[in-house]
Amino acid sequence: QVQLVESGGGLVQAGGSLRLSCAASVDIFTIGGLGWYRQAPGKQRDLVATITGGGSANYADSVNGRFTISRDLGKNTIYLQMNSLKPEDTAVYYCAAGYNGSTHVYWGQGTRVTVSS
Repeated sequence: QVQLVESGGGLVQAGGSLRLSCAASVDIFTIGGLGWYRQAPGKQRDLVATITGGGSANYADSVNGRFTISRDLGKNTIYLQMNSLKPEDTAVYYCAAGYNGSTHVYWGQGTRVTVSS
């Protein structure tokens, strides 16, 4: 069982920055993949960024160059640094984790990000 707790959401003006954190209840080095997803009102949940056990990162085209995913193995925490925020980035952001060889995905409770124009 993996528990994920997100924090760091809030209200920010367009062009601003926020850093989201996701603290895991287990050693994240053992988790095959960690990532951030987001869900805007009335829309499906979409992938934002992922980071593998080896530290490789991937990003959705819409955030590439503006967002950075990172991890602190000592704190069992991953981060999402969001710069140059746009109103269309407004969503609830969810942390997700999955072990290699398993289809089960663990989700956090979500943290809301609102970007005003």
